[in-house]
Amino acid sequence: MLDIGQIPTPCYVCEEEKLERNLKILDRVQKESGAKILLALKGFAMWSTFDLVGKYLYGTSASGLHEAMLGRETMNKEVHTYSPAFKEEEIAQIALISDHLVFNSPQQVRRFLRRAKNANPAVSCGIRVNPEISSAPVDLYNPCGIYSRLGTTIENFDPSVLKYLDGMHFHALCEQNVDALEEVLKAFEEKFGNYIPQMEWINFGGGHHITRKDYDVDRLIEVVRGFKERYEDITVYLEPGEAVGWQTGPLVGSVLDIVHNGMDIAILDVSAEAHMPDTLAMPYRAEVRGAAKAGEKPYTYRLGGNTCLAGDIMGDYSFDRPLKIGDKIVFEDQIHYTMVKSTTFNGVQHPSIAIWTKEERLEIVKKFGYEDFKNRLS
Repeated sequence: MLDIGQIPTPCYVCEEEKLERNLKILDRVQKESGAKILLALKGFAMWSTFDLVGKYLYGTSASGLHEAMLGRETMNKEVHTYSPAFKEEEIAQIALISDHLVFNSPQQVRRFLRRAKNANPAVSCGIRVNPEISSAPVDLYNPCGIYSRLGTTIENFDPSVLKYLDGMHFHALCEQNVDALEEVLKAFEEKFGNYIPQMEWINFGGGHHITRKDYDVDRLIEVVRGFKERYEDITVYLEPGEAVGWQTGPLVGSVLDIVHNGMDIAILDVSAEAHMPDTLAMPYRAEVRGAAKAGEKPYTYRLGGNTCLAGDIMGDYSFDRPLKIGDKIVFEDQIHYTMVKSTTFNGVQHPSIAIWTKEERLEIVKKFGYEDFKNRLS
């Protein structure tokens, strides 16, 4: 069990045993469905764990040059790269280090395909399509929302580019169960089904919450199997990010001061704005270990970050006992979509990155200091 007393703050802690539990669930999907699963780096890019991740998954999916480089350098299995728009000066390098290259539009295919193939004749190219259906819970994270720039709709599709391509990609989900995938897959087949037999592979994108307790893994296996039976010899890819890092560890902070202004306010050495931005952008309320909603327990505090942003607030939480300076506050499930989005805003200390090993040892794999703040500026 994770020993909070050993953790210096602020610190992200990935629990190795929990990460491997998720990977084993994903590997079961691979083995029983025939799908290949990639790690989407946009959701989980803690490359110090990639020796373990690479034991189970087929590789990484990237959203541009730097993520592709990270996947190639740190896991060196399959690298699949998609971007809403590739840059002329980067396309050759991206193609050279990628196994799959996915274009966002027919125009990008026509502009960059030859250059990509000249750089890497073995790269397998595809196009992202928009099935124009999604039940994503928040517009900010809805890739198939109205006026979306992500993927090509059937109205704007040009079948003539398919003779140069090997695959198609769609992504329409956000933290959703398999029923949402079934709805999207139905729309995808209705709109683009005539072209699927021409393809070698179809990428079902991300947003599959496969490792969540209530996810219907058995049904996902059936859905993938059914698709592969309808389209013989086609390879199916899934590329979850959040599902890999889901519930694999906390962000731990400490109480620096307690002030009162209409209510008790605890100022912490972690920041919602800088270190857990999805709590403000999504938005959602992070779970705090041992705490409840305001007023449910005897002592209620507003938890705030140590920046000058007035809205740098995690929320109001209640505790069994009064908080005191030096107490540690544990924000659960802060490994996915946290480190990848964190900043050094306001010069606040960036949390260290640590692994709690299966042998119950704390390994600090990265510490941050002034140079990290300075080198992002000029």
